[in-house]
Amino acid sequence: MNNRLFLVLTLIVASLTTLRSQGAEPTRGIAFDKSCVYCAELPKGSVKLRQFTVAAWVKPTQTDDSLGFMSVGAPSEYFTFYTFRGATRMLVENKRDERTYSFALGPLPKRDVWTHYVGTYDGETIKLYCNGKLAGAKTSATETHDDALDGAALILGAATPNGDRPFLGEMTELALWNRALSDADVATLYEQGADKLIDGRVALWNAASVSDDRATLTSKSHGDAPTIVAQRFGARDLLNQKDSGYRGLWYYNQKLDNEYVYKYSGGLGTYCANHYPFSVYRPEVDKTFFCYGGTDPDEKTLWHEVGVYDHKTKKVSRPTIILDKKTDDAHDNPVISVDADGYVWIFSTSHGVPRPSFIHKSVRPYDVSEFERVDATKLVDGARVPMTNFSYLQIWNAPERGFVAFFTTYDRKLVADVAPDSKAQRILAFMTSPNGVEWSAWRPLAAIEIGHYQNSRVYVEPGKTAPDGKPAVKLGTAFNYHPATPKGARGVGLNWRTNIYYMESTDFGATWHTITNEPLEIPLLTSNSPALVRDYEAENLNVYITDLNYDAQGRPMIAYVTSKGFESGPEMGPREFCVARWTGEAWEYSKVTEVDNNYEYAMLYLEDAANGTLRLVGSFEDGPQAYNTGGEISQWISRDGGATWNKEFQLTRESDVNQCFPRRTVDASPEFYAIWAEGNGRRPSSSEIRFSTKDGAVYELPREMKEDWEAPILVRQADEE
Repeated sequence: MNNRLFLVLTLIVASLTTLRSQGAEPTRGIAFDKSCVYCAELPKGSVKLRQFTVAAWVKPTQTDDSLGFMSVGAPSEYFTFYTFRGATRMLVENKRDERTYSFALGPLPKRDVWTHYVGTYDGETIKLYCNGKLAGAKTSATETHDDALDGAALILGAATPNGDRPFLGEMTELALWNRALSDADVATLYEQGADKLIDGRVALWNAASVSDDRATLTSKSHGDAPTIVAQRFGARDLLNQKDSGYRGLWYYNQKLDNEYVYKYSGGLGTYCANHYPFSVYRPEVDKTFFCYGGTDPDEKTLWHEVGVYDHKTKKVSRPTIILDKKTDDAHDNPVISVDADGYVWIFSTSHGVPRPSFIHKSVRPYDVSEFERVDATKLVDGARVPMTNFSYLQIWNAPERGFVAFFTTYDRKLVADVAPDSKAQRILAFMTSPNGVEWSAWRPLAAIEIGHYQNSRVYVEPGKTAPDGKPAVKLGTAFNYHPATPKGARGVGLNWRTNIYYMESTDFGATWHTITNEPLEIPLLTSNSPALVRDYEAENLNVYITDLNYDAQGRPMIAYVTSKGFESGPEMGPREFCVARWTGEAWEYSKVTEVDNNYEYAMLYLEDAANGTLRLVGSFEDGPQAYNTGGEISQWISRDGGATWNKEFQLTRESDVNQCFPRRTVDASPEFYAIWAEGNGRRPSSSEIRFSTKDGAVYELPREMKEDWEAPILVRQADEE
């Protein structure tokens, strides 16, 4: 061999060695985003939390937000492999009962660049490696039981079982071992790939693992190791199974350091105030169709369920489970609609952007036994794109026009052209669709400071025709705002929501105006907008809107609660349940009664408004868990158009737990007037679903059913006091 050839070969070998030392960088990976998060059930005995390793090549498209690689449990439980606050973390729990944990830190990955991470735990030390080298270590002892991961849900592409903190970009060689890899093992893994380390390997997913429809990831098997199939969130959610009975979801939000424990909590199967409707009556078949946030028999997860009450037989169907939302967050509760042809639609909302939203439609009219998923699209810059996320949805049917939806979006791009520096976290918007499949472009309505919660209504103008020959309709929305700047002793954000705003459209959303017909430029961007109804911020009061409705003359009425602050307890009182009503010349305000929690709820019933009779069904009475969400339900009446109110009768008494969020049935039959759930306000409990009649009877839906149709359980006679 001559010297020149020897030199060339030497350089080639040196080059290959250099490339290998930089790691076996992938050429392609698995695409992840908020709609592509996967879940795998770990086989029993396959891995213990006291001794394990996780690894992944990651190539994020953005690093501003927290990104989950792999996880079991919430970020304070089991383990989480993710980015957070400018670093990559390998987190392992210490004591679950105390929610303590420790973590090792490493550098953040760069955008659009492949980076290799390995996290190990040997029962004493958490280690995090980056590109084959130790980046950080933390001594930590866990008291978790050895079987803690048996049958656990391993999440790929998010930091929680709910799909929160989704990974955005590509990952590959996502691997799990039932031992803590050594420094030498990690170097081999980085330089030569996971195929070189099969000892103790439980699972390995790479680009070849992805099914053609992206619904599953199948692990690469070896030896006696079982094949593990991870399923995409949403791909396996359509269940179409009959449940054994009615079980509502229990939920809480924000723990407090006082005897009331939570900001709000309880049986929240018909929560929240900005979701509507939960029940619809159709006289064509004399049935009320309803949905609710249900739960599995172990009461661990949110099931979207739907049932029907037959007014002829006085029986209720066994509920149909439409999907497992894979969260226990009641903000993901469904809402229902029945279209002009009798098809039942279920809209599955999401709390923010981490989890996907869905639309389902019944296979047959007026039949809730089977549903199919709707691949909905929306217009973005003139092109149709999948519509996979919406929050706080209120869905309405407009005669001869189809659907109108008012909702919340967290996407600031919707207002970027008019408010490029917007800090709004909850932007109000609306959209329309003639068929429930193809939706219009999203139109922002308001993005004042940090954002809003809204309550909407579509009002059909009696006997009036629009210029296009279709029935005339009015679109209206009432909302508060979440301040970004402290004023006096008040704070910022949603816990300090305040003010009431109202605006309407009489041309199906093309233009918007105030109650006095002053034109508005949408989205609204300033708190002193002409749409302001009342400046409660100047009165140092919070505002919690519960309903918007229209009287017989088409004049708006807004129901709401005021208080001094967000915490539960008497200190933030007095809390007043009020109604604001437009007289045709001015807004007038009436106090209905005092309540003991910010989240006491009631809706306006105006079917008898022509003679001045209005009703409210709400959790107005003190319940067994005083100052917590809910209480006892009562029905109130006004015979002077809402100026004064009196209790008509009390629907529940001496309950063991609070009754929460009674919801008005659309076009309600007197026999199914309101639907709600019950649950303990201060600790997790079972939750039952109930409904009431206009004349005061209360029924409970059976928790256990042996037949497909059974009579609900009578709780209170109509004439009982």
